[in-house]
Amino acid sequence: MRTIDIRGITNMELVRGGTSEWYWATDYVHGDLYEAEELFRQKNSVQSNRLYLIHYPDGMVYEPVLPVDGQYLGYPVFDGESVVLLVVNFTESAIHILRFLHQQEKTQEVVRLPLSAVKDCYNLILHPSPLSLTRQPNDGTFEIIWPEQIRFAISSRETLNFRDRDKLYFSIWYEDPDYREETLVRSAQDGTILERFSGDIRIMPNRERWLIK
Repeated sequence: MRTIDIRGITNMELVRGGTSEWYWATDYVHGDLYEAEELFRQKNSVQSNRLYLIHYPDGMVYEPVLPVDGQYLGYPVFDGESVVLLVVNFTESAIHILRFLHQQEKTQEVVRLPLSAVKDCYNLILHPSPLSLTRQPNDGTFEIIWPEQIRFAISSRETLNFRDRDKLYFSIWYEDPDYREETLVRSAQDGTILERFSGDIRIMPNRERWLIK
């Protein structure tokens, strides 16, 4: 049996984005990114969460971003051939998107954005291939923050699954009365619904798409 030491954290998850070799774990010291932001806005001190990347099959553990007070890390994604990290530094009022170069054991900045680019960090999430930063506030809208700036209305029951060029694939759930899921294909330019069909699409580790229905 192999022992993976990640400081007592046991909620290890596969990194999203079609990989079978990278897992991640964090301690959620202040909850999620939005909850940490709320604490900071209320003039409380914010201790950085610790985020670990675990490589399979060798079991190597990396901490690509060292903890700094006033900083918090969101969910990582796998894009291209590397893990990409979302780091918000509340003290600096900056959003950093970093690519982890694991062979060199260092990060490379993809882009730095002002924190003012978003109203808040509610559902501020990275998506891979193409790499993008999105936000889905609780007001019936969806936003692409970077690399484009796009905003359109969606249902509160929708969640972005993935992007394919100029199309955005959303999952939407219903209870009418039985629970079911559909996939909505929207234009990335204005959110127009181009197609809808039953089921949910999963991207497998080999990047093949499976329609689950």
